[in-house]
Amino acid sequence: MIDPKIIRKHPDKVRDSLQKRASDFDLDGYIEADQNTRDLISNVEELRSSKNVINKNIANPDLSDDEKSDLISEVGQINKKLKDAEQSLNDVSDRSKNSSLEIPNILDDSVPHGSSEEENIEIRSWGEIPKFEFEPKDHSELGENTGGIDFESAAKLSGSRFVVMKDGYAKLHRALKQFMLDVQTEENGYTEMYVPNIVRSDCLVGTGQLPKFADDQYRIENEEALYLIPTAEVPLTNLIRESILDESELPIKMTAHTPCFRQEAGSYGKDTKGMIRQHQFEKVELVHIVKPEESYDALEELTQNAESILKKLNLPYRVMLLCSGDTGFSAAKTYDLEVWLPSQDTYREISSCSNCESFQARRMKARFKNTDNNQTDYPHTLNGSGLAVGRTLIAVLENYQNEDGSVTVPDVLRPYLQNRETI
Repeated sequence: MIDPKIIRKHPDKVRDSLQKRASDFDLDGYIEADQNTRDLISNVEELRSSKNVINKNIANPDLSDDEKSDLISEVGQINKKLKDAEQSLNDVSDRSKNSSLEIPNILDDSVPHGSSEEENIEIRSWGEIPKFEFEPKDHSELGENTGGIDFESAAKLSGSRFVVMKDGYAKLHRALKQFMLDVQTEENGYTEMYVPNIVRSDCLVGTGQLPKFADDQYRIENEEALYLIPTAEVPLTNLIRESILDESELPIKMTAHTPCFRQEAGSYGKDTKGMIRQHQFEKVELVHIVKPEESYDALEELTQNAESILKKLNLPYRVMLLCSGDTGFSAAKTYDLEVWLPSQDTYREISSCSNCESFQARRMKARFKNTDNNQTDYPHTLNGSGLAVGRTLIAVLENYQNEDGSVTVPDVLRPYLQNRETI
């Protein structure tokens, strides 16, 4: 949620950000609703004040019965106006609040203007692209040839875009998540968390998945609005919702491994083959909660923490600064990590690392005590994948494949696989 004071005082800044995003949000309509809300608040307060003054006058023992009767009648008229004004205020304020949840975050000035991923900017790259003396296979063919990946059985169980993994492939998948958690906690200073995979709708509103992306969520049929999490970002970030932190508690760095569930609405026909885009997948998520002045340093740190996994696995990758049209709803600035996939002869996204500034904290009503001004302020929240486990598995399978269909286990993963050299 954007600070309403910024919208009132600097609407052109918000309008410029919306134009860069190619957003169709009706800013003028929101500003009008916001002004109507404030006008109605003022009207309600004036009516309540008038009513209080008259009620005090009615208690005056020196008034005649006729005078008291006139005042009581006047209070009755004010009560009617007050009831109508309060109802109007509730209606307009609800519309204004709902509308405020639809405004995307204001982009940081360093975000380049662009309409699609083709206009993202490469910041750096790392690693050597492997050269094969044979035609490299994609992960699906590798897995299906060896029996390690089974899409047909998964379809019988759950439908399309699910997977069953077996034996060495399942063990490699498990090894990756353990390895990622160990690196992030033992080397990069994160606290490991275990969190629920089911959350209330308020949590999704807090991080920005609702109401904007309702079609992408898996809702559970229940008396209460409950959802399967699309990412551990949701429960981790919401741990601070409706709370006031001490400044000494910041920064907070958390990591968690969870399954993630997404409908992938709107991605029909895109990456339907293989494991690139699944309805259920797993991630090791990284979340930072920091003081506002530290958030852009934290973004660089978080991105490097995610990169450290790829470096240790010796997987070629590049870091991309997302352009305005490709930056997510809640983010002010995002770096994507893209790993090399030999079968596609290109880089594919494996992590998004974003600074959401105070956008999520405002939606969650999360604050901290600022000792500089002795007031409460909104912390900045950041999140990123460290990494998406399934896509990392794909990258390992394809980059470490051998001509006979086996896959060499990266050195850093062998301790997690009883020192196996291949699967």
